[in-house]
Amino acid sequence: ASVRECLEQADALLATFSALLRISRIESGAYRRAFETIDLAPIVRDVAELYHATAEDQLVHIRTHIDPAAKVFGDRELLAQTLTNLIDNALKFTPPGGHIDLELKEQRGRVLLTVADSGPGIPHEHRERVLQRFARLDEARSKPGNGLGLALVRAVCDQHDGKLSLSDNAPSLRVTLSLPPASESDKAALAEKAPGSST
Repeated sequence: ASVRECLEQADALLATFSALLRISRIESGAYRRAFETIDLAPIVRDVAELYHATAEDQLVHIRTHIDPAAKVFGDRELLAQTLTNLIDNALKFTPPGGHIDLELKEQRGRVLLTVADSGPGIPHEHRERVLQRFARLDEARSKPGNGLGLALVRAVCDQHDGKLSLSDNAPSLRVTLSLPPASESDKAALAEKAPGSST
């Protein structure tokens, strides 16, 4: 039992260091060189399907509302990881019988990716704090995690020139990433980086 506990603690430490390194790489802009035009709809569908069985086991219903035309200029893996973190957080705090809504749409020249749950929410005065590294509210201390999930989401959002907002979902939590849509200038920049280009 002691050895098992030590291994579990070691795994948790390794996961924390890995997350810190990943956040540092994201913040350094290391991933921007590989940015491309991304179709977000398949990513949202795939991540929702990935969590479908887990949500069912917890008696939580995942509902999706997807605009199939929503595209951004970015990194597919980082955007998928961001959505995974948000759904994972939502599942931790949504009680049995609750629901999680995933919404992807274009509105007023922005691509909006939203995860809304029916959990207890986060008080307004703590919403900026939970985006910091290692921040965990008292209510979350009994849940697994290292307090880096939302910090990673914020780093990814910043690198995609987006805006991250936490708001009420009457009274639960709604997390929205507002991202600029893919544009012709993005495609031109991508073409310049292509092999054989003159730049």
